[in-house]
Amino acid sequence: MQNDYYLTEAEQKLIDDVATAFHALGKKVVVVLNTGGVIETASWRDKVDGILLAWLPGQEAGNAIADVLSGKVNPSGKLPTSFLVKYEDDPAAEGFPGKEFGAVVDLGFQKMRNAEIDYKEDIFVGYRAFDKRNIQPAYEFGYGLSYTSFEYSNLKLSNTVFSDRITATVTIKNTGETAGKEVVQLYLSAPGKSMDKPVQELKGFAKTRLLQPGASQTLTFNLDGRSLASFEEQRSSWVAEPGQYTVKIGASSRDIRQKANFAVKKRSWWGR
Repeated sequence: MQNDYYLTEAEQKLIDDVATAFHALGKKVVVVLNTGGVIETASWRDKVDGILLAWLPGQEAGNAIADVLSGKVNPSGKLPTSFLVKYEDDPAAEGFPGKEFGAVVDLGFQKMRNAEIDYKEDIFVGYRAFDKRNIQPAYEFGYGLSYTSFEYSNLKLSNTVFSDRITATVTIKNTGETAGKEVVQLYLSAPGKSMDKPVQELKGFAKTRLLQPGASQTLTFNLDGRSLASFEEQRSSWVAEPGQYTVKIGASSRDIRQKANFAVKKRSWWGR
C-alpha cells in the first residue's frame, strides 16, 4: 500500500532537519531503516551520507548497528528484494488494492477490507519485472555496500556444451584496505524461443570467507538440468530449450562483473 511505502511528512522533515543541522557542523548523517519491508528512498537518499538497512533485528539491534556504524564489523549483506524509485514501478501496483468488499475490519493497528486482486505479472515478479520493463530501481536486487572493494576475475566453465551439469568457478579478490566478505551471485540468461523467460534469473549465490586486503578466494557454482529449465504446462514438465545460455557473475542483479556462454544442443525435459 502507498501509505506504507512513502515516508510521512514528519519523517521527511526529520531527515531534512537532522541532515541540515549535522552537515552544517561538518558531520555525516546515516539513516537506519528499522523496517519489515521496502520503502521509498529515492526522494531523500541524496540528503544523507548513508543508509543502513537493519530490517527487524531483534533485541541485539543496538549492538549490531553500533558494530557496523563504528566499523567493528564490515557489512556483507545484500538486498533480497528491490527498492523502487516510485510505488507505480511495482508490477503488482496496477491491480492493488483490487475489488474491495464487505465491512471494514479493525485490526487495532490498521483498518482494512477484504479484496479480490488479479495478479497479472505471471513469472515476471521482482527483479525479473524490472529487467523486462527496463525499470531502474533505487537499489536493485542483490545490492549491498562494503567498507572494502572486490575484484571479480577468471570466470571458467567446466564445459561449453551442457550435458548433465556445468560447473562455474570465479575468483574474488579483496582490493581494498579492510578485511571483508563478499556475496557473489550467479545469474543465468536462457534463449526463451518457445516460452517466456526472464532476462536473467538468480541460480546461485555464495559468500567468501573473511578476506584480508589482497587475499583472494575461488568460488564454485553448479548448474544442473533443472537450473536451466522452465515449467511447460502442456507437458507438465520442466523444459530446457536448445540454444546459447549466458552465465553472469555479479555483485548484484545490475552489477554484472563476468560473463561466459555455453550451449544446449537439444530440447530436454525433466520430471515428465
